[in-house]
Amino acid sequence: MRRQNLWIAMLAATATLGTTATQADFIDDSQVQLKFKNFYLDRQIKDDSAKNWGSWSQGVMLDAKSGYHDIGGGIQVGADLLVQHAFKLNGRDRNPDFILPHDGKESKDNFGKVGATLKAKVSQTELKVGELLPVSPVLVFDPSRQLLTTFSGAWLESKDLKDTKLTLAYIDGINNRYDNQFRDLTLFAPGKTLPDQTKGHFDQGPTSDGMWIAGVDHQFTQELGASYWYADVQDIYQQHFVGLNHTAALGEKSKLTSHVRYFDNSDSGNKLYGEIDNQALSVGTKLNHGAHTVGLGYQQMLGDSAFPTLGGWVPQPYLVNWGVATFTNPDEKSLGLTYGYDFSELGAKGLNATAVYMLGKDATYGTKKDQDSDELNLIVNYTVPEGKLKGLGVQAMYIDADFDYKSDLQEYRVATTYTYKF
Repeated sequence: MRRQNLWIAMLAATATLGTTATQADFIDDSQVQLKFKNFYLDRQIKDDSAKNWGSWSQGVMLDAKSGYHDIGGGIQVGADLLVQHAFKLNGRDRNPDFILPHDGKESKDNFGKVGATLKAKVSQTELKVGELLPVSPVLVFDPSRQLLTTFSGAWLESKDLKDTKLTLAYIDGINNRYDNQFRDLTLFAPGKTLPDQTKGHFDQGPTSDGMWIAGVDHQFTQELGASYWYADVQDIYQQHFVGLNHTAALGEKSKLTSHVRYFDNSDSGNKLYGEIDNQALSVGTKLNHGAHTVGLGYQQMLGDSAFPTLGGWVPQPYLVNWGVATFTNPDEKSLGLTYGYDFSELGAKGLNATAVYMLGKDATYGTKKDQDSDELNLIVNYTVPEGKLKGLGVQAMYIDADFDYKSDLQEYRVATTYTYKF
């Protein structure tokens, strides 16, 4: 009964429903979850404590995905709803923390956002219109803080061709993790001198009319796959991506995964943020043996510009080395080392830990040449494996980033999560 009540509003957003049986499919095949997240972040700037920032907040999210209703002709329709809300428990008001909205004087005590998505499917081809949570080489939603960074537009994905996924999309807005509305797309360009001599920043500066995306992913064999993606953030930048990935089984307990990824980035149309010239090559490999995981990644930036990303702190996890220090400055070369251990083999089921160290060399930052940086991430995760608290998760993260070209920092994060499924 609770599930039927939750879907009353969603039924109104879809095409006219027919029989009682198809209504039952719409509801019975749905997935409705309440997700709770308690999130603490504290960033310490080593040379200037006045710039320290962070907050402690409680978030709740209603994530409702309907089943599909057949409207005839092989067409099925449905709708999704995502409601997010966060409450500040504590925090520094003087500086924005990019987790909670900040009006220049203090952060808001609570804020929320609501997004809906209509979806239609024919065979293995699906169209989504509305709020989108994409995962692709050229655009990725961001779950790393309290509330999600999401996008608005249309996303068409087809798996009708064997071993192939085709994607076409148009994005016209972004709802940043510290915002409660969709805004036009911009370039992340803090301090960049723009053609009109204004200063770009994470949420201001010239805006794009939208972003076009096309991609193809093909699995040649069970072990080998390849991807090509193209994106054009109109009048800001365009991006080509080519990637190869390979997986090899090395005995019963060992697996080796490897990838090569290449981005070619250039300016688009009216060049609202000036000329952009960047190529990024990243190579990564990861060996999993029993409870142990060891990874190695190399990355190199080519061209005269830094790697472009959208305003709003949008991440680019398809680069092998990415962190608080993004390792994306012109001329920058970086090496990353990862070690992870799953404590299940020692009897601590649900507990794992990961250490990541990244070292960047030879970066150009403004007028400064040959700048170095490094970053250490220590991450511990525990998920209750059974009992009444099954699924309760805790993650603790420590970050230490050192730079030649700006102040060093340390950061502490603790997130406690729990999902209730209706």
